[in-house]
Amino acid sequence: MSFIERTSEILALANRKVGRVPKMAGASLLILAVLVLLVLSREDWNFMRGPIARLASARTGRLVRLDGDLRAHLLSFTPEVDVGGLKIANPAWAGPGDMADIGLAKVKARLFPLLLLRLDLPLVELQSMRLNLLRDLRQRENWALDPNGAGQPLKLPPINQFLISDGRVHIVDQPRKLMLSAQVEASERPEDQGGRGFSLTGDGQLNAEPFKLVAAGGPLIGVQRDKPYPFHMDVHAGPSHIVADGQVQRPFDLTDLSGTVALSGPDLARLYLLTGITLPNTPSYNLSAKFQRTGARYVFSGISGTLGRTDLEGTLVVDKVNGRHRLDADLASKTLNFADLLAILGGPPTRTAPTPAPRRPAQIKLPLGPPTKPGPATGHHLLPDAPLYTERLRTMDASVSYRAQSIRGGIFSVRRGALKLTLEQGVLTLDPLSLDLAQGRLSGKVRIDASGAVVKTDLDIRASDVGLQQLMRQSGARPALEGVLEARMRLSGQGQSVHQAASASNGEVVFVIPNGRIRQAFAELMGINVGRGLYMLLSKDPKQTDMRCAVAQFNVRNGIMNAQQFVIDTGVVTATGSGDINLATEQLDLKIKGHTKHPELLRLWTPINVSGSFSRPEFGLDAGQAAAQGGAAIGLGALLGPLSVILPFISPGLAKDANCQSLVAEARGAGAPVRVSQTAPANPGSSPSPARHP
Repeated sequence: MSFIERTSEILALANRKVGRVPKMAGASLLILAVLVLLVLSREDWNFMRGPIARLASARTGRLVRLDGDLRAHLLSFTPEVDVGGLKIANPAWAGPGDMADIGLAKVKARLFPLLLLRLDLPLVELQSMRLNLLRDLRQRENWALDPNGAGQPLKLPPINQFLISDGRVHIVDQPRKLMLSAQVEASERPEDQGGRGFSLTGDGQLNAEPFKLVAAGGPLIGVQRDKPYPFHMDVHAGPSHIVADGQVQRPFDLTDLSGTVALSGPDLARLYLLTGITLPNTPSYNLSAKFQRTGARYVFSGISGTLGRTDLEGTLVVDKVNGRHRLDADLASKTLNFADLLAILGGPPTRTAPTPAPRRPAQIKLPLGPPTKPGPATGHHLLPDAPLYTERLRTMDASVSYRAQSIRGGIFSVRRGALKLTLEQGVLTLDPLSLDLAQGRLSGKVRIDASGAVVKTDLDIRASDVGLQQLMRQSGARPALEGVLEARMRLSGQGQSVHQAASASNGEVVFVIPNGRIRQAFAELMGINVGRGLYMLLSKDPKQTDMRCAVAQFNVRNGIMNAQQFVIDTGVVTATGSGDINLATEQLDLKIKGHTKHPELLRLWTPINVSGSFSRPEFGLDAGQAAAQGGAAIGLGALLGPLSVILPFISPGLAKDANCQSLVAEARGAGAPVRVSQTAPANPGSSPSPARHP
C-alpha cells in the first residue's frame, strides 16, 4: 500500500472518531493538505513506479517497465517528470523484445494549460533512445499503443525544446521489404551559437543503400499552438532525393501539413520503399509539386517536371481507404517520348546472354524494303522483360487518367495518346488505351490479374485505318507500299512480365490490307522475277501496281504464331505464305512463295525467307534451292541443248487473282476491324476460292 493511501485511511478514521467536531475536521483537512504538499515536494517517486507501470501496461496491452529512477518536480509553474529506464515491450504478435528502450526521458509541462486539460510542453528530452519498429505483412504496427489508431498520423502538443541524444532507430517494414537502421540526433541551439532552430538528422542504410535524413524547423522556443510552424526536410535514399518545404498548420498536429516538394532520381518505382505507394518503372525523373495533407489524405497539385525526355503535369491524390492506399491522378504531357513509354511498360530490355539460334541454310539477302532501324543486340527482347511488382499491386488501388498531345521517337508519327488505368484488389486494367496516328488509330484494352499466385494477362488491340505509307516511307522516295492496314490481336497468357505472358500466350492475330498500291519492283521480286524485278529495283523505277489485298491470319498456341492464312495479291503476283513466329525467342521463320500472273524470263523457283528477330528482320532467298535450280538448268542444257538452260527459269504466268472479297470477309469474321466499303471489287476472272498454304 502506498504512502498516500495509508495517510488517507488514517485521516478517514480520525474523521469518523471525531466527525461531529468541526475543529477536528478542519485539523484533519489541514494535515491532509500538508501531507499532500510534502508528497508533491518529493523528488524521489520510486514508490510509484509499480502502480504507474501496471496502469500503463493495462492501458496499452503490453508490458511497460520503469527500471530506473522516477523523479518529479511538481511544485512549479512548469512541473517536470524524469523517467529512467523506460521500456515498452512488443505486443505478443511481434515476438519477444522491447519496442522502446529509453535511458532517460524528461518532460516539462506548463501548469495553467494543464489545469485546463491542455498540454503544452516546454521541454521533451530523450537520452540513449532505442526504437525497434515493426510493421508485419498484416499491416500491424508494433508502435501503435492504441490498436484502433494504427496507421494514423501523430498529433503532438506544442514543444518548445525537443532534444534527442544517442538515439538509434531500427525499422523493419515487411510489406515494403524495407529495413532501416539509423542514428538520430535532435537539438536546438540559440542563434548566438550558430543555431537557427530545431534540427534532426538520421544516417543509416535503406535496403543496403545509404540513407540520410535532415529535418529542420523554426525556433521551437517561440512556437504557438495556433500559428503555423515552418519545416524543411531533405532525404537521400540511395540515388533518390526528396526535398520538402512546408508548414504545420497547428503545431504539432502532423495531420495538417502544406508546402512544396521536389523529387529526383532514376526510377519512380524506387520510392515505394519510402512512401508505400506503388508507382510504375520510369526513366530518370525530376518533378515538383505543391502538397496538402489533411488526415491520411495527400493532394499533390501543380505537378511539373520531366520523366526522361517527357514533360508531365497534373494532379495526384493519395489516401487511405479501409486500410488500403488509394491513388487517383489526372496527368498529361505535351510531348511523350516513345523510349520513355517503353520504360514505363516494362523498363529497358533485360541484358541476358544471347540464346544460340538454330542453324539455318545460307540465304541470299534481298533489298525488299526500307533499311531496318537498328534494334537491340541479339539476345535482347523487344517485348518488355521487367517483372511486375505483384505484391505491391495487391496493396493499393488506383484510378489514373493520362493524355499525351504528341508522341515522338517511335517508328511512326503519333499525334496524341490517352489511357485510363484502374487498379482494384490486384487487378490492373488499361481501358481505354488509344494512340491516334498521323493516319489511323491504335486502340484496345489490357487486363492484368495479379490477385493470385499466377499473373494472368489478357489483351485486345486493334489497328484501324493505319496508313502504310507512314511505316514504309524512305527519305526522298515514294513509299514502297500505300494503303491502309486493319489488324487485331487477341491474346491471353500467364507470366510475371509482358515477355513471359506473350511467351505462353494463346489467341489469334489478324492483319488485313483491303487494297492499296505497291512498288512493282517489290511485287515482281515476290514472284522472284529476277530479271524485271532487280532491273526495276536497281534503276529505282517508281512504277507501282495494285495491291488488291493482303491477309495474314495467325493462330497462337503457347507463344507460337502459326500462319493459317497468308495471301498477298498484287496486279502482277499472287503470293502465299507459311511459317511461324516465336514470341518467346522473338524469331521470325516465314516463307513467301510468289506465283506470277504473266510469263517471265529468269524466275527462281524458290520462296523468300523472312527470318531474324522482331527488331532486325531479314529477307532473303534459300541459296541451296537457288543453286539446285541453277544446277538443274545446267544438267538439262547438257542433255537437250543451250536453249533448255533457261527453261527452269521461265514461268508460264498461270496465277489468277485471289478472291479478295472472300479473304477479307473471312478476316473480318476473325475480328479484323475491316469495313465492307474497304474491300476491292472482285475481278470477273478472279478465282472463286482463296489461296491457302498447305
